[in-house]
Parts: sequence; C-alpha cells; structure tokens
Amino acid sequence: MKLTGAEILIKCLEKEGVEHIFGLPGGVILPTYDVLYDSKIKLILTKHEQGATHMADGYARATGRPGVCLVTSGPAATNTVTGLATAYMDSVPVVCITGQVTTNAIGSDAFQEVDIVGITRPVTKHNFLIKDVRDIARIVREAFFIATTGKPGPVLIDFPVDISRAKTDFVWPKDVFIRSYQPQVECQGVEGEIRKAVELIRASKRPVLYVGGGAIISGAEKEIREFVEKTGIPITTTILGLGIFPETHESSLRMLGMHGTHFANYAVQNSDVLIGVGARFDDRVTGNVAKFAPHAKIIHIDIDPASISKTVRVHVPVVSDVKQAIKKLSGLIADKRSDMQEWLTQIAAWKEKHPMKYENTGQKIHPAYMIEKIGELTKHQAIVVTGVGQHQMWTAQWYQFDRPRTMLTSGGLGTMGYGFPAAIGAQLGRPRDTVVCIEGDGSFQMTMTELATAAYNKVPVKTFILDNGYYGMVRQWQELFYKRRYSGSVIGPTNPDFVKLVGAYGILALRVRQKKEVVPAIKKALAHKGPVVVQCLVSREANVYPMVPAGNALDQIMDMA
Repeated sequence: MKLTGAEILIKCLEKEGVEHIFGLPGGVILPTYDVLYDSKIKLILTKHEQGATHMADGYARATGRPGVCLVTSGPAATNTVTGLATAYMDSVPVVCITGQVTTNAIGSDAFQEVDIVGITRPVTKHNFLIKDVRDIARIVREAFFIATTGKPGPVLIDFPVDISRAKTDFVWPKDVFIRSYQPQVECQGVEGEIRKAVELIRASKRPVLYVGGGAIISGAEKEIREFVEKTGIPITTTILGLGIFPETHESSLRMLGMHGTHFANYAVQNSDVLIGVGARFDDRVTGNVAKFAPHAKIIHIDIDPASISKTVRVHVPVVSDVKQAIKKLSGLIADKRSDMQEWLTQIAAWKEKHPMKYENTGQKIHPAYMIEKIGELTKHQAIVVTGVGQHQMWTAQWYQFDRPRTMLTSGGLGTMGYGFPAAIGAQLGRPRDTVVCIEGDGSFQMTMTELATAAYNKVPVKTFILDNGYYGMVRQWQELFYKRRYSGSVIGPTNPDFVKLVGAYGILALRVRQKKEVVPAIKKALAHKGPVVVQCLVSREANVYPMVPAGNALDQIMDMA
C-alpha cells in the first residue's frame, strides 16, 4: 500500500528513534500533524517556534541524541532561525522540519511563503527542500546523518504541502552515502601529528590542557581524566566544556577567558605548550588574539579542519575525533614528570593569591551565593541550564560542575531566552535527572510564554530567576565603560510580579528577598514534584568578576576591589 508523504515522514522519524517532537501546527504542515496524531512519537506543543527549537536543542545537549522540531511555513519557519543559529554556533544536532507552500507556488509570494532554505543556509550545517515524495526517506536519513556526525549541527528540511499529500511506496534506505560528505570518524592519517604533539609535550616545562565542548560531544570525559591524572598537566575549560573534568580536582584550573579564573588565564598566558582539545579559540577565550599565549607552541585537536588555525596560529594540527586522539596521545605520553613541579607550584601560588570570591555580607543576596547554594543542595549533580547574561557567568563560576552534559547554555550566539525552553527539552530527555534553570529577569521574559508548556506537560524544571531589575551584563559594561549612563538597561519598573504571573499558570511560585530565605526556598523547590519558579531578589548592581575587558590580553584582568 502506498503511503502519503506525511506518513512517510513520520515513519522515518519513528525509525530514527525520535521520541519527542517540539512544535506547533499551521496550515501547510497540517497533513503531517494529522499523521502525528496516531504516532507513538509524543508531541510537545509549544507556545512559540523559537521555544520549540530551544527545546529540541536542550534535549539534544542533555541526551546526545538529535532534537526534532516541526513547524509550519512563513513566520513559523522564520521564528526558528534564532534557535537554529544557537544550535549551529554550539554544534548541536537538531533536525528542524518546516512546512512549505505547494511546489508550484514557491517563488510566487504565496500566503505564508518564505525562502527558509535561503534564510537558514548560513545558520545550519545543511538544509533540504523536498521536491519529490520519493526522496523523503533518503533526505530524512541524510538529515539525521549530517546532523549527528563529524562536527554536529542543525539541519533543516523544508516540506511542501503537496509533497506531504502525494503518495509513493515507502522504502527505508539501509545505508547513507553522500559523496560530498565523508566525515572522519576514525583517528587515521594523523600519526605523524600525534608524534609531533608528543614531542612538544615531552619537551615542555609549562604545559596546559585547554578543553572545549567538542570533548563532551565526543564523549571523551574518561580519556580526558585519564590523560590529566597520568600526566599531571593542569586543565582549563571553556564554558561549553564545563563538566568534562571535575572542577574540584587539584589539576582543574576551572574556566578560562573573559570571566575565567585568574589562575586559568595566567597559566595559559605563561604556558610553553597549549593543548587545545575540541575548542574554537573564540574571542571570549583568547582576549586580544595578538597577545594570546605568547610563549606557547599550540597543539589543536579538533574534528573540524576549518576550525584549526582559524583564529590563532597552530603549530601541530590534529584533525581527528577528540576521544580517539586523546586516547592515542595518552598511550604515547609519559607519566608525571618531576621537571614540571616548578610549574605546578607556580599555579598553586596563583590559586592562593587569586581565589574566586564575591561580597558575602549582610542579608542582601549576591547572585553567586544563590548559585553556590543551589550547587551544594543538588550535590553538583543537576543538569543546569542558563539564559545569557551575568547569571550565566556566575553559574559557570560557582556551580562547580563535575560531569558532562550538565551545563547547557548558549555559548557562541549568546541567546537571551535560551534557558527556560532548553531546560524543558533537557528535562524531557533526562526525566530521572534534576534539571535546574538559572535565568535573569531580562532573559527569562524573552521566552516565558513556555510556562504554559511546562505547566501542561508537568515538566518539573526548577527555575531560579536572579532578579536585579537590569539587563545585568549590559548595565555592568555601562557602569565600567560608559560612566554609568544606563541607556536601555533598566527594566525593573517594567517587570511583572513574577510570583503572580507564574501562579496564573498553576505553577508553584516562590519569592526570596533575604539571604536567610535562600536555602529553605531551594529545598522546597527541589522537593516539589512539578515545575517551580523562584524569584530571587538579588543585589541590584553586583558585577561579574574576574573580567578581562575587550581588547585586553588574557592576563590583564579587572577584579572586585
């Protein structure tokens, strides 16, 4: 019996193991939603398409499996662009399916028609416009393959409504072969580079391991830990690399970069060999590129050849899956060396002289205190999802992550509003884990429409709004560099009563005003079986420190007085 294109699409998604689809229907995608009605795949009906893409993204980051969203054409399709760009910048496997007008109407400015393939080409790993019902199974198979292999990323499938109604035989492709896309999956052809890396490391006196999100994507936590414990080389991570290595370990330098630790930044700047693993050397990490790691020979291990020497000159490029390359490197490298002791002593001195700190006096709540207590009460085992702003940096600094896929945040694009919907997706993907969402009052309001999604689906995300009445990071920059001229950053007078607002959705809402209320509120939120939102009225003009101002070298650091 022949199947419609819509039936084929849903059957393909079932064969790919899809369990949840995030989205909402509209005209040209209705034939597909009609088939979805009878599918075992669970639809999570969202209130906005941006929320759907962030949920798919959070689901993917938390589980390692691709997230899927399904929306209609026109404005629904364009609403996914921010979420796709967020996933693209952070290499997250998302498959986004958009409805499209009939094939004979494409290009005619039909109702709710946009060239979503053209619009999203810069922010997707690949995209498809299905023109023949016989191509659906092949395209879906290829889309999932592209999204999840090599350097992962979002893939868009544009699905015209006439193709969804057309019929053909269903043939599931057993294998995927794309002549122009042959991602490297084995650590082959890089033996020479691995040997050069080993020689540099052996000759070094001040090595540092710098690890990014690519190591988490690769599943290399065991290999990274074994390498560090075998060699004694200190490790620092990017914000997306948090959790690859326990931050409480003596070899951990914690996060580097603009809001990284003094000792991580000093170590990188004074290193003689820097081993970059699954990281992009982005501007928030390097500071002034011309002054970055000036004494270091740089080894860069990454699956994406385009990332190597894109920002900084690399002396030894290793194009490989991170997990396999580190395993090979570890097998050839020597154990801890006595000649590195002077370096480790210097790092210990930096740690003692420049500890992480914040002002913790009186009953006012410093945001870092709130996050520190959330870390303690969750035993640092929760999946933590953040929006973007000061709260994001405080979370990276103070939660203390010790396992991978537990810090989910928009690192590359810096998407405000990412946190709450992504937390919903993460919780649905990891239902047995505690999922904590840490948001700012500005970031939360960008996607708080998804309170309805959390309430209806009883998604037990614990959300903490650090409410300071500002777009906090903007205000911090205006304080430091624009003479406190707070242009457009004051939002407190326009904020809603979050407790009343959240309560209107039938979600438990709490308010915390003083430090003594913090621990009881966190305990109550964690004990509650359903979703919870805690509004925490924090110090209004607290700043994130340490801070490397734009244009400075990584060791030119501002700190609290």
